[in-house]
Amino acid sequence: MSKTSSVCWAVLGALAVLAARADNAARPAERLYVSDERGGNVVIVDPREARVVARIAVGKRPRGLQLSLDHRRAYVALSGSPIGGPNVDESKLPPPDRRYDGIGVVDLKSQKLISTYPSGADPETFALSHDGKTLYVSNEDTGGLSAIDLTTGTLRATVAVGSEPEGVAVSRDDHRVYVACETANAIYVVDAQSMKVLANIPTGKRPRSILLASHAHRGYATDEFGAGLTVFSTDDYKVLKTIALGDPKVVRPMGIASTDGRLLYVTTGRFGALLEVDAETGRIVRTIDKVGQRPWGVALSRDGAKAYTANGPSGDVSVVDLKSGHVDARIAVGGSPWGVVSAPAAE
Repeated sequence: MSKTSSVCWAVLGALAVLAARADNAARPAERLYVSDERGGNVVIVDPREARVVARIAVGKRPRGLQLSLDHRRAYVALSGSPIGGPNVDESKLPPPDRRYDGIGVVDLKSQKLISTYPSGADPETFALSHDGKTLYVSNEDTGGLSAIDLTTGTLRATVAVGSEPEGVAVSRDDHRVYVACETANAIYVVDAQSMKVLANIPTGKRPRSILLASHAHRGYATDEFGAGLTVFSTDDYKVLKTIALGDPKVVRPMGIASTDGRLLYVTTGRFGALLEVDAETGRIVRTIDKVGQRPWGVALSRDGAKAYTANGPSGDVSVVDLKSGHVDARIAVGGSPWGVVSAPAAE
């Protein structure tokens, strides 16, 4: 290679670095909130600087995680049930300690756990109503869906749903709650006010997470053992189609996120990839490989430019650039990251 060519390549490389830095600086300041199931913490991460900002002790087995509408509080599902998981004989696990069940309330300004609301047994995840007044919580061990009144911090009601409920979503008008029940292979639809079951939607094997589209009357459930997405109508609760995502022996759909319901981003557990799926056609647009070890939780940046995955076995969070499809960083947070939420950094 000539000296002139070497200089040109060096200049181009420097310009690329400067462009990346300028793009990063132009993006709004952001924070990630990560639930560390084994470490018992909520970890606050600065994705721009790729560093941990704070680590807040909250209790046993933090999993589901969301922020209040004003971003002043974080709510996190805590559980006294022992950790199971793949290849674990649950009959040999110790009994649950229900003293540790609840929804932890974290004040983000002081970075402290300030309260724990009663939630029903073994809360795994939950959804916040759009008016910010109610949490709807899946109680995995007891097959229930609980409603927590956030104005009083009390448990309003619990309704029996299918076995091992996990993912929860609330309709935009706050009238309906959808909960994916893993071993029932179904989504239960519940009236939010009366807490009565309205319908039962069959899914593929082991539904995990639910996403309701903002632009259409559709919902999507990730089917872990079915290696697909169940697409259903939120008008009549009928299954519209199933989107195949690969070989069920290796592809394990888990978390799902979208900015507008048109492009879906799905984590795949042991497959280690993030899938970009066209919701209308059901086509896999891209497979972003090697995002992390067993990616589970997923969130998108506020501008839709980045995806973040929580990778439990490797104890890190991946930052994925969605334009290039490259993993920009893997940020060590320790423990076993389960859920991740993105929000603007506090001023």
